[in-house]
Amino acid sequence: MKKAVMVIAQENFRDEELFEPKEVLEKSGIEVKIASSGLKLAKGVLGGTAEPELLLKDISARDFDAVIFVGGAGASEYWDDPVAHRLINDAYNSDKIVGAICIAPVTFAKAGILKGKKATVWKSESGQLKAAGAIYTGVNCQKDGKIITAAGPFAAKEFGEELVRAILY
Repeated sequence: MKKAVMVIAQENFRDEELFEPKEVLEKSGIEVKIASSGLKLAKGVLGGTAEPELLLKDISARDFDAVIFVGGAGASEYWDDPVAHRLINDAYNSDKIVGAICIAPVTFAKAGILKGKKATVWKSESGQLKAAGAIYTGVNCQKDGKIITAAGPFAAKEFGEELVRAILY
């Protein structure tokens, strides 16, 4: 069975960006684990909750086929987090699928994996991607090799579907 880990902020993750792709992944037979910087009940912007099963610092990229960072205002907690950057680079350098939605692609940019790659992000953060050398496309969902980025909650289902295609095919 293929496995994915979805990393969320402890506070203010974007509900649709966790729950919609998670549902798409699970309906396709992919096992999904939720991780965060803490194990207490995490709260979404719209009031949804999720119980993280793993601590970010304990995740090993080799245990998963995909590492996915969920957006929402709280996702900025990972922008400058060396633990998040290490996980992203380990996954990317191990030829795993890496995905980020909304403002979470900024973490990928700051981790250094978007240089010369096509990517999208919540529009207000496009400058951060460009500053890191990414080719900002502004589309809803962008795939460049093993990197999948999406622009926001309106693209959550499409993001999930693109992740499934990348993981399974």
